[in-house]
Order: sequence, then C-alpha cells, then structure tokens
Amino acid sequence: MSEENSSTTSHLPVVMTTSETDEVQTAGGTSSSRGYYDYYQILLVIIGVVGVATNALVVYAMIASNQHKKQLLIFNQNIFDLCSCLLLMITFTLRLCNIQLTGAFGYWLCMIVLSEALLWAAVNGAQINLMSVTIERYLKVVHHNATWSKKLLRRSVKISAVAFAWISGIVYDMALVFPTSDLVDGVCYMYAFWSSNIAALAHGVWHIITFFVFEIIIFVFCYGRILVVIRRQARVMASHSGPGPSTAHQQNHQIQTNVIKTMIAVSATYVVTWTPTFAIYMLQHIVPSNRMYMRGYYVPVFLAFTYIAANPFIYAIKFDPVRRVLVRLIPWQNSPQPSADTSAARAVGIRTTQK
Repeated sequence: MSEENSSTTSHLPVVMTTSETDEVQTAGGTSSSRGYYDYYQILLVIIGVVGVATNALVVYAMIASNQHKKQLLIFNQNIFDLCSCLLLMITFTLRLCNIQLTGAFGYWLCMIVLSEALLWAAVNGAQINLMSVTIERYLKVVHHNATWSKKLLRRSVKISAVAFAWISGIVYDMALVFPTSDLVDGVCYMYAFWSSNIAALAHGVWHIITFFVFEIIIFVFCYGRILVVIRRQARVMASHSGPGPSTAHQQNHQIQTNVIKTMIAVSATYVVTWTPTFAIYMLQHIVPSNRMYMRGYYVPVFLAFTYIAANPFIYAIKFDPVRRVLVRLIPWQNSPQPSADTSAARAVGIRTTQK
C-alpha cells in the first residue's frame, strides 16, 4: 500500500482489510505472516457448515409440517439464518484461499463478498425480521380481539414485512460498504474510508441503537406484556374449567404458549450472544485502535454465529411441529417394534393361510 493510502487510513476508527498481519486484518493481499487469524477463520467456516446443516433441517421440518405457511415470519427467520451461515462459510473460505484481487473481478469480489457486505446484509435482515416476529406475537396474544390488530396480522402484511426485512438489509449494507470501502493495490479495505471520525462514530451509535438497544426494548416490552396476558388467561381457564373443558381451546392455548416460549428463548439467546459483538463495535469507535479491534473481532463474531447455528436446536426443543418431523428423521425411530396386538394378528393370519 502506498504511503498516501497509509496516512489516509491510519487515523480512521474502523480499518479492516482482507489480508491479516499482527497489525491489520487481511485476506486478499500478500502477507508473510497470517498468524492466528487463520485459525479463527477456520473456526468460522466450521460454524458456517454446522449452521447450514442445522438450519436446513429446520427449514425442511417447517415445510414438511406445513408450518412455513402458518408461521411465515418464523420460517423467514430460519431462511435468514440459513443464508447467513452459508455466506459465512463462503466468505471466510474465500479469505483463506488468499485470492489475488485484480481488475473488475477483484473489485467486485472485495466489495460484495470479502468485505462481508452480503454476509451482514443477511444478518441485519434477520435482526429486522426478529423484531417483526416479536411484534406479530405481541399483536396475536395481547390485542387478538382488536380490529386494527387483525388487519395488521393479515398475510399480505406479513409478506410485506418479509420483503422489507430482505430489502432493507441489502440496501443498508450496500449503501454502507461502497462509500467506505475500496480495493487499493490488491488489498481490500473494508469500512475504512469515512469522511471523518465523527461520521464513523455517528454511524456506530446509530447502528447499535437500531439493531441492539431498540431490539432489546421491543423484546422486553412485547414479551413482558405477552407473559402477563398468558398468565391471566391461564388463571381464567383454571377458574372456569369444569368437568368437560374445551379440548380445542386448550390445544390452541398450548400451541400459542409453545410458540411464545420458542421466541422468548431465541430472543434471550440473541441478547446474550450478540452483546460482546456490539460492545467491541462501539469500543472501536470510541478508542480507534486497529490492533485492539482485530484481536477482539473474531471471538464475538464466532459467538454471534454460534447463536445462529444453535437456533435450530431451540426450535427442535420448543416447537412441537418441528420436533415431530425431526424425530421422524432419526433412523431408529422409523422402525418401531410390533405391538402384542399386531403380533397376534399376524399369527392369526398365518394360521388362516395354512388352513
């Protein structure tokens, strides 16, 4: 890199490239010492492979159980998680390949893939969709009798929410990466060229408020109100339960409760696993040290994507329709032993045939 470019990026709060040394994260330029960053990237590729496999199973289970139509936003969340893990695997596999970045191909590979723009577009879309899922659960449980709530819960509105999550995630990250990233002398500089430190800090604060603070507020408010309503409904059902309670009503209540428990578990896990990532992101904008940022980058990202890869286990444990389909995929569950009645029937059939 030229001296001019070095002086341009040295004072910026977020300087990331695609070739790693002890000072700077790199993967596309030439470097004699890649250090331990390769090991972190290999771990991220492994997490991506595991996440693709687990999320693909849940997507299949939701389609097989017909829940992809009944729980459209939750299904879209799983699609986001699947795409995020797939892009994680592709992005860091390409970084490990140390591809020489030249010409138009190198430029677009840098800007779209190696810069992690496409990866974080899927992740940010998933974060937006998770807020939509939370609001949907809130409206369905807390305001289920309100006319305005029923209008917002129409399928056309849910489809619009799905489209908004995908479009906004892609537009936001593409609008961010192109003004702040570039390919310089075969090295991909990601989110390095801000107009000023104040602009970078303002964006960092806005990003954390939007995708973390605001999301936590929605989780706490919506699921807090939901739990209050569910407990109230449980008390009412217990007080009015006679000798012949409504089985259909109880089943519907149980289904709603299971869905709520699933999404509370997903949201709580999101808060726990993503907190370190947002903390290091904010700290980097306050204390612009590239060495500190790069040494602290991979561990929080590994933790965050562990959450995405672990989400399917939450669905498998908490979401009954998904669990039933996944259980049927276990080989030893598909060959049950014949019962005594079946054995007796076979014996009778054999004797009849012999006669």
